[in-house]
Amino acid sequence: MKPSVLFLSIIFLSSVLFSCKPIYRCGEAKPVKKLFVPKIFQNVINERDSLCSTLSQRDQQISDLVKTIDVNDSNIHSLKQKFKDLTNANMTQNELFRIELNKKSDELKQKSDEILTKEKLLKDREKSLFNLQKELARQDSITKRLNSILKDALLNFKSDELSVQVKNGKVYVSMSDKLLFQSGSATVESKGLEAIKVLADVLNKNKDIDILVEGHTDNVPIKTPIYKDNWDLSVARATSIVRILTNNYRIEPTRLTASGRGEFSPRADNSTPEGRALNRRTEIILSPKLDEIMKLIKLN
Repeated sequence: MKPSVLFLSIIFLSSVLFSCKPIYRCGEAKPVKKLFVPKIFQNVINERDSLCSTLSQRDQQISDLVKTIDVNDSNIHSLKQKFKDLTNANMTQNELFRIELNKKSDELKQKSDEILTKEKLLKDREKSLFNLQKELARQDSITKRLNSILKDALLNFKSDELSVQVKNGKVYVSMSDKLLFQSGSATVESKGLEAIKVLADVLNKNKDIDILVEGHTDNVPIKTPIYKDNWDLSVARATSIVRILTNNYRIEPTRLTASGRGEFSPRADNSTPEGRALNRRTEIILSPKLDEIMKLIKLN
């Protein structure tokens, strides 16, 4: 082969091998006349065309894959955002739940503390009530014993002169007017002094007893140079007995109270002589000291 032919062959082969463009023109109504291709290079050209077609298909597949990747990346981003939003929402709900749980826990503790406080208060009150009942029972026992002692000590006096009874937890020693005083007088008669002496002996042996002396009259009006009315007279008679108990028998004045009720607390109807006689009386009311009871009441 001549050198010029060899050179031309090399150039032609290079253009064919390094270009995927066909050696004929396309897009026309009729294909143009094919260029002359040496037969020796036809197989190489065919192989090149096949590779170009495969390469074009691969480019399209790559383009499709890139689009798919872009879509997947967008979906992944969207899913990540949703996951983040759900995570934040879940954290918010957990925080709200934790706050509510702490609130309920605090309320429960407060209720529990209140219940414990009330239980303690109830136990303390039960204890105070038990002690109060115990003290009341003790005082009731004192009252009954005192009543029994006084009845035995005052047996020598007639029932229309003197009576002893328990009423409202207290001992009432009722002395009639004819035992103690002359009409319109506050001076105690000798027989009345005997009764007061017996009473004073019992009271000196029972120092936990408070003494209230009450004077009573009927409703017959009285007016003397000394006493203006029945109320005045009733107070004077009660004071007279208190003085005898303190001066003659050394009973502590702090245990004694004198009061006059006049005609305003009758025992019977003043319309009959018998009723008026019952109303003219002096009552010595004996009650156990209430100091301990008052302490227990204040504790409640």
